[in-house]
Amino acid sequence: MNRNDTPPKPDKAPATFHVKSFGCQMNVYDGERMAEMLGERGMTPAAEGTEADLVILNTCHIREKAVDKVYSDIGRLRREDGTRPMIAVAGCVAQAEGSEISRRAKSVDIVVGPQAYHRLPDLIDKAGRGEEAVDTDMPLASKFGALPARTKQARPTAFLTIMEGCDKFCTYCVVPYTRGAEISRSWDAILEEAQALVDGGAREITLLGQNVNAWTGEDSKGRMQGMDGLVRELAKINDLKRIRYTTSHPNDMSDGLIAAHGEVEKLMPFLHLPVQSGNDRILKAMNRSHSADSYLRIIERVREARPDIALSGDFIVGFPGETDAEFEDTLKIVEQVRYAQCYSFKYSSRPGTPAADMDGQIPAEVMDERLARLQALINQHQVAFNTATIGRRTDILLERKGRYPGQLIGKTPWLQSVHVTAPDLAIGDMVEVDIVSAGPNSLAGEPSRRKAA
Repeated sequence: MNRNDTPPKPDKAPATFHVKSFGCQMNVYDGERMAEMLGERGMTPAAEGTEADLVILNTCHIREKAVDKVYSDIGRLRREDGTRPMIAVAGCVAQAEGSEISRRAKSVDIVVGPQAYHRLPDLIDKAGRGEEAVDTDMPLASKFGALPARTKQARPTAFLTIMEGCDKFCTYCVVPYTRGAEISRSWDAILEEAQALVDGGAREITLLGQNVNAWTGEDSKGRMQGMDGLVRELAKINDLKRIRYTTSHPNDMSDGLIAAHGEVEKLMPFLHLPVQSGNDRILKAMNRSHSADSYLRIIERVREARPDIALSGDFIVGFPGETDAEFEDTLKIVEQVRYAQCYSFKYSSRPGTPAADMDGQIPAEVMDERLARLQALINQHQVAFNTATIGRRTDILLERKGRYPGQLIGKTPWLQSVHVTAPDLAIGDMVEVDIVSAGPNSLAGEPSRRKAA
């Protein structure tokens, strides 16, 4: 958008809103909480197909060109008649860019970081008065105490943030700078929110955190607990059927958490445990606190506790200085673990991170070739994992409608999507199915004769 052709500011207080969240599950959670705050204020979500009075772009800074995408999205919010909604930029790009966003895009009214969005109602009032509405503070006090109680939601699955921030300072990552230091929410607050989500209809809860398994806190009797203790307590909630968590760090896979995978029935047999590289020199350059061997020993112990566990990971190819031989080490660790699914990315420089100034930046065409080889191997293992499920009888939690009449989609305990044709069932049902076919990204199932408990 041309800075000299900025649409006029909205001339009335917003009554409707739309939150557009990008990136990780924590952004989805944050977007839900912002929507609940605006609901407390008396605002309503804009009806589908209508224009909102307030649009919140809840941004992610992890992917390449994330900042450019934000400015592109801002430009598209201009309406055909030349007007525009009130625009707020939230999330990690807001934290990283701050008031620079308002300087570059004059149509932005509000900039709010991920640790300050509980102040969004006040920022809306400021913007309405024509005042600067920028808040990227990282207050010591947790924002969660200022958020409203969870509202009833109709979905059978829910996210619940239990900690935020990161103290690991991986050399490629902006999270410590955009989300701040690790802060664990209190035991009581987590249990209260979990119970509210279950009372509202959730049957599965995914615990969230940048390093979720680093969570610690005192329980109701003043005893220090790790995340394994929290999981065991959450499992006591009667109508909660499933517990998951993401994203975890190898350094925080405690003995208790590993044991919980074999002992807590409600803790699903799925673990997302990023390694990033299979080469020790690259891992050290990334400031990862594990080696390839120590990571594999953790995987072995988890599989001993829960033999049927599905494993997921993250990989970065083309980290500065990575040689062909060091990349081959990454392929070797993928072969050893045989992941059920994975996320893989080309390294992309983030200003302000140590890796951005390292020598040996890898040419794009080399990264492209390495990523293609890695993804081909990951996909091969994913297809094998899914194919091995054919003939298995398992429970799935129905989460959403499918593409065809009467079709529903649910998840297995191993986080695989299953398509079933079952006109007599409903979203939120837990149903036993027989897996009859498998593709690279999903399965097909047929309901057995009973609903699951």
